[in-house]
Amino acid sequence: MTIAAPILHDPRLLRAQIRGGGFDGPTAGHGGDALQANLVILRGSDAADFLRFCQSNPRPCPLLAVGEPGDPALPTLGDGIDLRHDLPRYRIWRDGELVAEPTDIADLWQDDMVSFALGCSFSFEDALTRAGIPVRHQDAGRNVPMYRTSLPTRPAGRFGGPVVVSMRAMPAADVIEAVQICARMPLAHGAPIHLGDPSRIGIADIHAPDYGDAPDIRDGDIPVFWACGVTPQAAIASARPALAITHAPGHMLVTDIPADRAEMRLTGVYL
Repeated sequence: MTIAAPILHDPRLLRAQIRGGGFDGPTAGHGGDALQANLVILRGSDAADFLRFCQSNPRPCPLLAVGEPGDPALPTLGDGIDLRHDLPRYRIWRDGELVAEPTDIADLWQDDMVSFALGCSFSFEDALTRAGIPVRHQDAGRNVPMYRTSLPTRPAGRFGGPVVVSMRAMPAADVIEAVQICARMPLAHGAPIHLGDPSRIGIADIHAPDYGDAPDIRDGDIPVFWACGVTPQAAIASARPALAITHAPGHMLVTDIPADRAEMRLTGVYL
């Protein structure tokens, strides 16, 4: 059962509430202007190929940080982060199959695990809201709708598969400004990769997302699609590693980093 909670703007307080079992819902709209992150955790034998996959696909997989083997902390993203406890919901994958969605992974942690934090589109939603652009899933208290597409990623080793996108419907008059805002934030997936007709990217029914909740699309809206950090989950299903752990779609790691840092292009994988 998802635990409802008031909007928390302090990322440290939000992580504390998550760790204490007081919040297990989607993090859209929470954490104020803090950068949010997708999560992938793999055994050391799979980590090098996945790192190359991220480097080959920076739009859906913008790297924010890579953890040290066996260390559940990501100190460059926040003081005291512990990836075993600090996401509201996780996904457990065995041989490419989703087998569980727990709220804590301490019992699964192993000494060779390597963590990857990837940028998240929730990080630009605060900027859209400040510009007066509606973020309809937040207004409705829903998770963002996400879809598998016919667009391929660039494979690396065992990892490949389709690009997953998130979608936000908005009035046509707001689209150009939304593109301009997000283009300045490459660590939050940057500008949209598609506007308009969903069938052009292989989405048969926009009202039936593969992940998240059904969209709120109103008369005069245009659907706008961004590359999404759930893309690695499609790659994990294809690669079939013995064990992988990810965030549950929409249930992100909320960092201590201001979201405007997503406007910076980095030379390395650390902020």
